[in-house]
Amino acid sequence: MQLSVIQNKIHEIRGQKVMLDFDLAEMYEVETRALKQGVKRNVNRFPADFMFQLSQKEIEQLVSQNVIPSKSKLGGALPYAFTEQGVAMLSSILNSEKAIEVNIIIIRTFVLIRQHLLNYKDLQDKIKKLEKKYNRNFADVYKVLELLLNDKQQQKDFDKRERIGFKK
Repeated sequence: MQLSVIQNKIHEIRGQKVMLDFDLAEMYEVETRALKQGVKRNVNRFPADFMFQLSQKEIEQLVSQNVIPSKSKLGGALPYAFTEQGVAMLSSILNSEKAIEVNIIIIRTFVLIRQHLLNYKDLQDKIKKLEKKYNRNFADVYKVLELLLNDKQQQKDFDKRERIGFKK
């Protein structure tokens, strides 16, 4: 299984990176019903920060974003969303070779995504620092230009005024 396939099955819901039960079941080569049964039998292993059930509104958003083709794919049940820790916990209740193999790849994918996000944040911080530094420098240049332009305007105003005193 390729990392890109798994990355496409990781969604951001409620501000968390999660995978949906039907995608996990497909990867583990088990029925979604069997996966949910295993979770329900071991519900104490899945606190709210490991797994949560989607609301009807969230399902409609997934359909509108083409994450899932239609609500009929769900068979009328509200799907579960598993965080990285929840996916890791699934390996303790799905004890097949396929589940172990897929879990390793999924966890590596989550780690890779987190590393990319950290690199992106570092780059974003560096850009902000540069903007602050150069905006400050440009602000100084802008002030100098403004002073020079004002001086030229004052000189023009000075030249336009009527002379007093000796006239040629």
